[in-house]
Amino acid sequence: MNTYFISGLGADRRIFSKLKLSEKIKVIHIDWIDPHKNESLEAYAERLSRVIDTCQPFALVGVSFGGMIAVEIAKILQPVATIIVSSTMLSQHLPALYRFAGKLKLLKFIPARLLKASNQLTQHYYFGTRSGSEKTLLGRIIKDTDPHFLKWAIGSILSWQNKTKPERIFHIHGTNDKILYSTKAMPDFVIENGTHFMVYQNAKIISGIIDDLILNHGIN
Repeated sequence: MNTYFISGLGADRRIFSKLKLSEKIKVIHIDWIDPHKNESLEAYAERLSRVIDTCQPFALVGVSFGGMIAVEIAKILQPVATIIVSSTMLSQHLPALYRFAGKLKLLKFIPARLLKASNQLTQHYYFGTRSGSEKTLLGRIIKDTDPHFLKWAIGSILSWQNKTKPERIFHIHGTNDKILYSTKAMPDFVIENGTHFMVYQNAKIISGIIDDLILNHGIN
């Protein structure tokens, strides 16, 4: 089955590099496109969705910011399954601090280049990178990210308003996620000690969940 993968904010397809999925799942990566000025997350998701072949059944997998994009795409199209990892499906589940910052429009005062700053503290504490190879990968991904896209994406998250839970959506989240944490959200699958980087760190167990959801739950 065609399965479209959407990476996280400040990330790319390399974040999925350790997933080992069934041969019955055809992995198709959706690359970012340039956002329009003041474009909403919903409008951007609609434009991004145009690369999806809707003539045959398909599934969506989104990580972090990519999960929010997947939610909006799922509201427009009819995927057989939408799987979000280290993400959220409702804007009310975003951390209160994020929603507060969005209301105050604090982001406009921060230069785009500063948002790309990557140091050992942010890598280890917020993303949860552990090994040297994980820190190297995250550093390279952040280095390759366009700062203006990064600033737009953060702003679109802070102003996101979604109260709709799409049908056939599944949420995988880690107990040690320090970027998207919520006491309100009730994930379908909880990864103990999983960090915001767990799609890479815990690729084996997440691969199994994705396989099971797409191939064994009446989705084939």
